[in-house]
Formats: sequence, C-alpha cells, structure tokens
Amino acid sequence: MTRPPRFADSASDPSDPAPPQSGRADGQVAVALSWDGGDSSAPRITATGRGHVAERILELAFAHGVRVRQDADLAQILAALDVDSEIPLEAFAAVAEVLAYVYQANHRWPEHYADTPTEAPR
Repeated sequence: MTRPPRFADSASDPSDPAPPQSGRADGQVAVALSWDGGDSSAPRITATGRGHVAERILELAFAHGVRVRQDADLAQILAALDVDSEIPLEAFAAVAEVLAYVYQANHRWPEHYADTPTEAPR
C-alpha cells in the first residue's frame, strides 16, 4: 500500500531547502493537506496555522520530507476551513495543481493513474 501524499501549501518558496527563518512568521499562513488517492474522496485539510504555528508546520514538513508548494491565495482560502474537512469544490482545480506538483516532484503517480504522464503539461 502506498502512503497518501502529504503536502503543505504556504507562502514559503517551494525551492527553498531549509525551513523558514524565525522572524518571517508574521502574517505567514500554512496549510497541510492529505489525499488517499481514491476517486471517491477529496483531499482533506490536516493542519492549518498562522504566524509561528505556520512556521512550525513548515518546519515539520521540511523535517519529514513533505513537499511544500507556495500559493498564498490558496493557503488563505484553505486556512479558513476546519481541520479534517474536505477541500471545497471551488478549490479543486488549485489543489489538483498542487497534487500534480507533489507527484511530479516525487516522480511517482498513484497506481490507478499509471497512464498519467510523468511530465506535467506546459
């Protein structure tokens, strides 16, 4: 069984290999999502935070090898939702883009998407 993808959506730079530095947390938002890959389920919000809590979410993501993607607008929208809730229909396209980034970065797609190209369309 494959592990569900985990990713954080934040205002941090996705190519930054180090967690954000202290002092940058003011106004920062981070949201962690998970998805089991099933066709009948939507990604779920597993953590949200602002300020120092957002910084800690990002530190944990970096420490555990979780991919981080920057999308401040999406992070703001998702941070307003309750933890363990499914993402709203209106956010599906944006979250799908984040999932595609995660799968491409990991060079791995869910088993039932075996025919999915390894390169994202440009």
